[in-house]
Amino acid sequence: GTLLNLSVSGHGRSDSLLLSWDEPEGGAEGYSLALSSLGSGTPLQNGSAGPNITSFWFHGLTPGMRYEIEVTATLACTETTSQTVTAQTSPSPVRNLSLSSSGSSATLHASWAHADGQRDGYHLALYHSDSQTLVRNASVLPNASTFLFDGLLAGSEYALKVSTLAGSSQASTSIHQWTAPTVPTQLRLSPGSSTSLVASWAGAAGAAWLHLALHNLLTQTVTTTLSARRGLTSYTFQHLHPGTQYWLGLSATAGPYTAAGPNATAWTYPLSPGNVTLSSAEEQSSLQARWSTPAGERDFYLVTLQEGEDGAPTRNISVSGDNGHVTFHGLSPGKQYSVQVTAVAGPYRASARSTAAWTQPLAPSGVSLSSQGSPYSLLASWEEAMGEGYVLTLNPMDHLVKNSSLLRGVTSFTYEGLRPGTLYTFEVSTMAGPYTSSPQRITNWTHPLPLEQLTLSNQGHSTRLQASWRAAPAGSTGYTGTLWETKSQEWVRNMTVGNNWTNATFEDLVPGRQYTLEMAAMAGPYRSPVRSATDWTYPLAPAGVTLTNTRRPLGLSAFWDKAAGDVDQFHLQLYSKSHPMQRNISVGPNTHNFTFLGLSPGIQYFLKVTVLAGPYRSSSHFATEWTYPLSLANVSVQPGQRPQELHVSWVESGGGRDHLVQLSVAESLSIIRNVSVPRGVTQLDLEGLVPGSRYRVEIISQAGPHRTSSQTAIGYTVPLPPLSLSTSPVSTAWALAVHWETPPGQRDRYLLGLHKEGSSAPARNLEAGKDSTNVTLAQLEPGTCYLVGIWAVAGPYRSLPKNITGCTVPAAPTNLSLTNPGSSSELYTCWNKPPGRRDHYRIILYSLSAQGRDRVQTLSPDAQNFTWTHLEAGSRFAVQVIAVKGSFEASSTNVTQWTHPLAPANLTLASPAASALQASWAAVGRGAEGYVVDVYDTASRSHAGHMVLGGDARSHVFRNLSPGTRYGVAVRSTAGPFHTSTPNLTHCTREYDAVLA
Repeated sequence: GTLLNLSVSGHGRSDSLLLSWDEPEGGAEGYSLALSSLGSGTPLQNGSAGPNITSFWFHGLTPGMRYEIEVTATLACTETTSQTVTAQTSPSPVRNLSLSSSGSSATLHASWAHADGQRDGYHLALYHSDSQTLVRNASVLPNASTFLFDGLLAGSEYALKVSTLAGSSQASTSIHQWTAPTVPTQLRLSPGSSTSLVASWAGAAGAAWLHLALHNLLTQTVTTTLSARRGLTSYTFQHLHPGTQYWLGLSATAGPYTAAGPNATAWTYPLSPGNVTLSSAEEQSSLQARWSTPAGERDFYLVTLQEGEDGAPTRNISVSGDNGHVTFHGLSPGKQYSVQVTAVAGPYRASARSTAAWTQPLAPSGVSLSSQGSPYSLLASWEEAMGEGYVLTLNPMDHLVKNSSLLRGVTSFTYEGLRPGTLYTFEVSTMAGPYTSSPQRITNWTHPLPLEQLTLSNQGHSTRLQASWRAAPAGSTGYTGTLWETKSQEWVRNMTVGNNWTNATFEDLVPGRQYTLEMAAMAGPYRSPVRSATDWTYPLAPAGVTLTNTRRPLGLSAFWDKAAGDVDQFHLQLYSKSHPMQRNISVGPNTHNFTFLGLSPGIQYFLKVTVLAGPYRSSSHFATEWTYPLSLANVSVQPGQRPQELHVSWVESGGGRDHLVQLSVAESLSIIRNVSVPRGVTQLDLEGLVPGSRYRVEIISQAGPHRTSSQTAIGYTVPLPPLSLSTSPVSTAWALAVHWETPPGQRDRYLLGLHKEGSSAPARNLEAGKDSTNVTLAQLEPGTCYLVGIWAVAGPYRSLPKNITGCTVPAAPTNLSLTNPGSSSELYTCWNKPPGRRDHYRIILYSLSAQGRDRVQTLSPDAQNFTWTHLEAGSRFAVQVIAVKGSFEASSTNVTQWTHPLAPANLTLASPAASALQASWAAVGRGAEGYVVDVYDTASRSHAGHMVLGGDARSHVFRNLSPGTRYGVAVRSTAGPFHTSTPNLTHCTREYDAVLA
C-alpha cells in the first residue's frame, strides 16, 4: 500500500495527541481515524478528515497512557490504504508534593499525591541548594508516594525534584526545604586581654547562621550582638571593660528553624594598680602601703606583705576595689619588707610591687665572749637580731683595739692575735637600713698556753707506764693531770705537780690495757688546753691454741684461752704450705673460737693466734689440721670399649692426696675391686668384668686422717649378643619360632624387633626374659618373610644386634574344585585365594589311569583357576594346588574328576541263535572305564536286556530273547558319572526254523 508516514506528538499536553501524516500520491478522498488503548483493539475515539487534511487532534486522553492509532485513507476507485502507529501521552506531575524535616537534622521526608493517569514510575533527585550538587538519585515504583532521605547535612537547604515517568516522557515538580540545625558544642569564652574576650566553639557546620549575644553582667546590658555564616568557629569581642564579667549566649538558625545553643561566662583581665609605695607609719613596727586605682573594674584588692629579699609572703589583706591604702602593724623589728597589691577580677589577677622598707632594729641578745681554749683569740657570739648587719668593738682596759662591721646572718666573730691571759671588753650593736641599735657589752680572759711534748710509754712492761713532758711557756703556775682507762673512761689517778716537774710513773696497772693521761697548764682562773697521751701496757700471749676440723660446712675451727689482762683483738693467721692463699682474720677480745670457712678441701693448714693490745702483739705457738677432702663430683660409669670393661670418670673438687676407687656388684654390695689413683687422675678403666652386669662404683678421697666418699654411681657393662640365632616356621599357626643360645655374662632381658618385608610400618618390638632361649612370634601373616633382630639388654645398654630373616608357612588354598565342562579332553580347576603371601602356586594333575602321566604347572601368586586341556577321554584325574613360599609349601586337599568317554566304534549285531543276539564293538583310544549294553524290543519299545561290562569287554551276547524278533541295541562307554552312547542299531533274532535247518 501507499505509505502515509504517520507521526504523533503531544506538544507538551498530557491529555492530547496530534497525529500528522503525508498525503498519498494522487491524493485521497478522505481519511478515517480510530484510536484505541494499546493491545485492547477496542476503539476509544473515531474521527475523520477530508481531502487535503494531514493532521488530527485527539483530546480527552488519559495522561501517560499508551495508544494505538489507525489511519485509513480512501483513494480513487474506492481503494483504501491503512497504517497504524503507537504513541503515549505525556504523564502528569505529582500533586501536593511536600518535604519535611520533622525537626531532624539529618533526614528529610518527601510525600506526594499520585499524578493523574498512568505512569511507569517516579524519579527523585535531591540537590544541595548552596553547592547545587546532586546529593541523592532514586527511582521508585509507580505506587510509591513517600521517600525518606537520610544522612543529610544539618542546617542545610535542599531542593527536591520529583518526575513522573511514562515511556520517554516525564513531568516534574520541585520543592525546597531545610534540615534542622545542630547547635555548636564546647563553647569557650576566655580573656584575650584586659579589653577583649575570645569565644570559640566546635561543631559549627550544622547551622546556616550562628547568633552571638554578649552581656555585661555588671551593668546587665547587651554589649555586642553578632550573626555569622556557617563555618565560623571563633570570634574576638573588642573594646570591653577591664576586670568585668560577661555572659555569652549562642543560637543556631537554618531556614525556619532556630536552636538555642550553649552559653559561657568569662572575665576580662583586670588592670594592675599604680604607684605602689611602702613607708614607715607613726606607730613603731608598723608600715603603710599606698597605691593609685587603675581604670576598669575589679572585685577587690589582695594586699600581700612580703618579708626579706626573697619576698616570702607574711601577711595577706583583702580590701574593697575602691580602696587605696592599708597599714600593717606588729611587724618584726629590723626587717626588710615589700608589698604587692593585686587587683582581683573573677579568676584573674593583676599585680604591682613596691620598693623595700625597713623597721627599727633591736640590739642583739645572748652576747658571749669565749676563748675556746686558745690563748691568742677570743670568740664573740650573739643571738641573731633582725637587721642588715652588726657593728663590733673589742678593747683591753678601755683602750680601743678593733672595730668591725658584719652582714646580717653572722652571729659570731673571732679575734685573733691577742695576748694570752689578758682581760678584754666586747661591744655589739644591730644595723637596719638607716637605723643602729644601742650596744650590748661583755668581758672575758684569754687562756694560758698548754704544756708541750707529753708522752706515755710502757717501756716493755705489762703493769707500768711512765709519763714525760716539756714545760709550758710563760704564764703557767703548775700542772694538773688525770690518768684514765681509755676504753671504760674510768678514773685511775689524779696528779698535780709544780711547774718544774717533767715526768711521772704509774705502777700496778692491768696488762694489755690502754690508758690515757690528760694534763693542763694553769694560769689565773683558767687551765690551758689539755694535752693528752695514750699507751697500752704490754699484753700477755694466748694459751691452749687448737685447730679442729668441721665437715659440714667444710672448714676449720680454732680455739684458744685468754690470758690475764686486756685484749683489743685476736689476730688469726691461717696458711698452708701447699696452697698460696693465706687467711688473716681479726676477732674481738671476747671471742675465743673462730671457724674458717671456704677453705680448700683436703689441705693441711697451720694456725697462729696473736694478741693485739694497741700497737703491741704477743703470739701463740702453731696448731695444725687437715680439711676434709670434698667428694668427687660428676662420677660417671660408662661401658668400656669391650663388654668386659667399665670406664669410670669424675671431676676433682680440690684437695686430698689420692683417691680410692671401689667397685662392687650392685646386688651384693660386696667390694670386688679396690684401685688407688693419685690426685690429678680423673678417669680409670676397669677390666676383666662380667658382660651385662650391674656394678656400683664409689670413689673415696683421702686427705690426712680424713676420708670423703663420692655419691655412688651405677653402671653396666655392655651385654654380649645372643649366639646361634635361628628361626623356623610354626606350621600349625602362622608364627615363627626364634631360637638362640645364651651368651656368656649377664643381662636384664632380651629385646626382639620384627619387621615385615617390604613394609614401611615401624618394627614390632617385644621382650623376652633374661634366661629365655626361644620365643614364638605369633599372629603373623602366612607366607611372609620377616627380619628378626635380637639384642641382649642390660640397664640402658644393648648388645650388638643379631639379625636373621625367617618366613612363615604359606596358607593352603581352600575350596578346590575340579569340574568337567562337558568335554572329553578338558577339566577346569578353581580355588579360593588364601590369606597372606606366597611366591607362586604349583598345581599338579594326577592321572589315575594305569598308563596316564602327571602334569605340573606353576602359576602366579594371584591365580585362582586353571583349565587343563588335551586330556585323555574317559580318564579319571586328581588335582592338587600347592602354595609355595621359599622352601615352604602348603597343599590343598585333592579332588578328582573324569573326562567324558568316547562312544564305542564299529558296533555290529549278530544272532548266533534263535533266542540270542550278539553285540560287538571296538574301543576308541584307551577305551572306557566300562560299557553298558541295552537291548530293546523295537516293536513294543520295551526294555529287553541291560548289561554292565568292564572296560576290557568288546562284545556281549543277550540270551533268552524272542526268536524272529527285531531288537535295537545301544552300547554306552562309561567313565565315572559320564557316559557316551553309540547310535541305536537294530537286528532280528533268528527264527526257530532257521536254527533247526
